[in-house]
Amino acid sequence: MVADQIERDVLIQAPVERVWELLTEAEHVGTWFGDAGAEIDLRPGGAMRFSWTKHGTTRGRVETVEPPHRFAYRWAPFGPRDEAEPVPGNSTLVEFTLVREGEATRLRVVETGFASLDMADEQRAENRDGNVRGWQLELDDLIAYAQQAVVSR
Repeated sequence: MVADQIERDVLIQAPVERVWELLTEAEHVGTWFGDAGAEIDLRPGGAMRFSWTKHGTTRGRVETVEPPHRFAYRWAPFGPRDEAEPVPGNSTLVEFTLVREGEATRLRVVETGFASLDMADEQRAENRDGNVRGWQLELDDLIAYAQQAVVSR
């Protein structure tokens, strides 16, 4: 049985409001998360697209917007890129929770839904393992980007 979720918790040396911008504004997401841009219609039900030069484009759908503390979306990076509408069975749910810690922000990321993906267990496990590695890299990039963004402000 494949574990259903991934959890990561990081401390970012930037105010909650700034981290919120970096998570929800396409100009920022397309820099630290995707290297080829992003599109975000920041409202529940809004469409999202994440693009990478190496991996292509993946669609997403905004689920929750509670500025500046909670943001969630469903995304479908596991099948044909840029084709699948993210729904349970072909996608996972990514939830960000932001909590102020002094001048910094504690960011918790939880991605769920791996156990219910409509595919073989081996593929579910491969997708989950890939996202475990992916979140390590992407959150490291976010931390570095936040530091750069704070310095340049």
